Amino acid sequence: MSESRPGPRMVRDVGAYMLARLALAAVLTGVIVGAGHLVGLREFPVVVAVLFALVLALPLGIWIFAPLRRRATASIAAFDERRRLDKETLQARLRGEDG
Repeated sequence: MSESRPGPRMVRDVGAYMLARLALAAVLTGVIVGAGHLVGLREFPVVVAVLFALVLALPLGIWIFAPLRRRATASIAAFDERRRLDKETLQARLRGEDG
C-alpha cells in the first residue's frame, strides 16, 4: 500500500500505543510482585498484582504515553477523514455526478 493511505500508519500507531500500555502493566505487575517478596509475602497472588497493576497503569499510561496517544488519535482522525471522502466520492459517482 502507498504511504498516502492512512490505514497502515494508523495500525502501526495504535498498535505501538497498545503495546506500550500493556508493557507498562506488565512492568507494574512485576514491581508489585517483587515488592511483595521484599516485604515477606512469598505467596502473593499474581491475579491481585495484575489487578493492582491495571488500576495503576490506567492513569500512568495516559500521562506517560501522551505523545503516543496523540499520534494514534491523529492517525485515527486521518483514517476517518479519508473514509469520509471516499464515501462522498462513491455516493457522488452512484448519483451520476462527475467528481
